[in-house]
Amino acid sequence: MDINQLKKEARQKLKKASNLKEIEKVEQEILGKKGALRDILKSLSDKSLAQRKKIGQDANVFKQNFTKELKKKKAVLKEQHWSRKKKEEKLDLTQPGQKLKTGHLHPLTQVLRETEDIFKSLGFGVVEGPEVDNEYYNFDALNIPAGHPSRDEWDTLWVKSKEGDKLLRTHTSPVQIHFMENNKPPFRIIAPGRVYRHEDTNKSHGFQFYQIEGLMIGEDISVANFKALIQEFFNQFFGRSVEMRMRTGYFPFTEPSFEIDIKSKDGEWLELVGAGMVHPHLYKSAGYEERKWQGFAFGIGLDRLTMLKYGIDDLRLLYNSDLRFIKQF
Repeated sequence: MDINQLKKEARQKLKKASNLKEIEKVEQEILGKKGALRDILKSLSDKSLAQRKKIGQDANVFKQNFTKELKKKKAVLKEQHWSRKKKEEKLDLTQPGQKLKTGHLHPLTQVLRETEDIFKSLGFGVVEGPEVDNEYYNFDALNIPAGHPSRDEWDTLWVKSKEGDKLLRTHTSPVQIHFMENNKPPFRIIAPGRVYRHEDTNKSHGFQFYQIEGLMIGEDISVANFKALIQEFFNQFFGRSVEMRMRTGYFPFTEPSFEIDIKSKDGEWLELVGAGMVHPHLYKSAGYEERKWQGFAFGIGLDRLTMLKYGIDDLRLLYNSDLRFIKQF
């Protein structure tokens, strides 16, 4: 193919190109590294000096002119492209825009934050501890030594590690010991968090759930202080005057121990809190003077609080991530 044939073929291809993609293809076929013009220039080595000069000049003129024609055709096609776009995608500035969908907090998170705010207003600090802990903090330091019958009440999930056997905490009480080891009384804290038990999942039980543990220690803390505190919490949380009662109970880390029930709007008594005066063994575990300090500890199930507040009758609804349910709160 000579330069004149190339000019004719190039202009025919350019004329037929109807979009930008076809224009780019023509440009590569004619002016590209493997294009027709490149082939002509490669063949100059077989020509005479006069022929090389003539063909070289013609090739440069053709390249300059064809590049201009390509640029001009590209501009025309771009303009046509955007004109079509404007017609196809008309923008009505008077039409209301689409409102962005925003997420919101899970009901458990809402109740957790509300509970924390209430206790903060009552002078409590919020502390956290590890969910994967060891046997000492989860049992031994809480007056639940090996072989103690109360260990049977917790179905524990064990974890093997290089540091020895560990476990997923069965309650948030271990946070008390971690905190007491590094802080001296007087203090008042709550320790919210997730806990784990090896249990079947049903409408009232699950292998994971949330607890809030409370601890208040001073020189003259009594059961009366606890009763006033928990009554005030119930009243604020449920937004009404709540009737409650205290019953004797048993927990290895408190002595004496008691359980707190509240009366529902239907007149039914509902067990909600386990509590008691801190057992001397815990003071010993933390290195406190046993006769100098006294205080109370309590535990509340956050899931239970959430279910009571919102009238939820199945625990599993809080964990199955069903947006039809979650969007109601």
